[in-house]
Amino acid sequence: MIIGQLLESYGHDTLDVKVSRYGSGHIHKTFLVDSSKEQFILQSFNQKVFPYPDRISGNLQLVRDHLKENELDYKLPLPMKTTEGALFSGHGDGFYRLFPFVPGKCIDKVENPQQAYLAARAFGGFINACSAIKTDGMEEVIEGFHDLSLRYRQFENALKSTQVKLEGEVKEWVEFYKKQVLLVRKFRRFVDILPLRVTHNDTKINNVIYADDFNKINAVIDLDTVMAGYVFYDFGDLVRTVVCTEEEASTDWEKIDVDLEKYAALLKGFGEALGDKLTADEKASLTFGGEMMACIMGLRFLTDYLNGNVYYPISYPEQNLHRAKNQGLLLQALQGKREEILDLAEKL
Repeated sequence: MIIGQLLESYGHDTLDVKVSRYGSGHIHKTFLVDSSKEQFILQSFNQKVFPYPDRISGNLQLVRDHLKENELDYKLPLPMKTTEGALFSGHGDGFYRLFPFVPGKCIDKVENPQQAYLAARAFGGFINACSAIKTDGMEEVIEGFHDLSLRYRQFENALKSTQVKLEGEVKEWVEFYKKQVLLVRKFRRFVDILPLRVTHNDTKINNVIYADDFNKINAVIDLDTVMAGYVFYDFGDLVRTVVCTEEEASTDWEKIDVDLEKYAALLKGFGEALGDKLTADEKASLTFGGEMMACIMGLRFLTDYLNGNVYYPISYPEQNLHRAKNQGLLLQALQGKREEILDLAEKL
């Protein structure tokens, strides 16, 4: 049995082991391995999404080598090493990883500003703890992952070849995203002046594990996207997934808005974690990050719709168009409240 072989490759006993599916992730298949002695997380690694597992291993090894014990006030469950010292275990055509299990609660929606504050402080703390790592040793695990210029070019190329009729609501949102070329120019200016740092790059709220009483963060997880990036990537994705009053799949268009209390809590937590490590230009980039990440996801959804829905799974034909509309309405709300948000950021 493959589970037994995998556990043996990590030097663990395979007697009295129970295995069950775990979590709600869509990228990797994740299992909870429960033995009489301890618990582990086992993942079947998705090479279609992450074609360079060796790059992930290299990046996480740099993090492992650098971080001192107790440097973070939460767990960072890095992949465990096999008996041969590898971070992946290969069986057949697949790659697998074993992680220490961290108990607690994952959520898909922030209920209050305190939860937002704790998540932002945790992700900011990760950047701070990794600030001495030289980014030139980090490799790109997904090429152009947060490159707004690239995503805009892909959108333009999709417009040239699409079979979709550009009329009605489709035309409306195509025209809206065309106008976001102004954000692309701003993105390029920030990239020219900001320092590269080791960033998480996937700071969705379900990538932290809260304590059962939601009093603290037990762990930051899903570290496959750790690589060189800019602070506004991590802050921006937090804004995108925390401050919106509706979830990404929502079609309650009238309800999509920005929760400024949660936004202020994100700024407070991120700022406290990084303190004077942030340059003046980095501080100025944070509020741009929320707009940029909403824009990049909207572009990706709309591009996929124009290309015939070839990347994101859908449950009905217009779903990627609706996802793009959802992100577009969030972007409009962020831009409409830009002055209020800038006032909040002044307190950093």
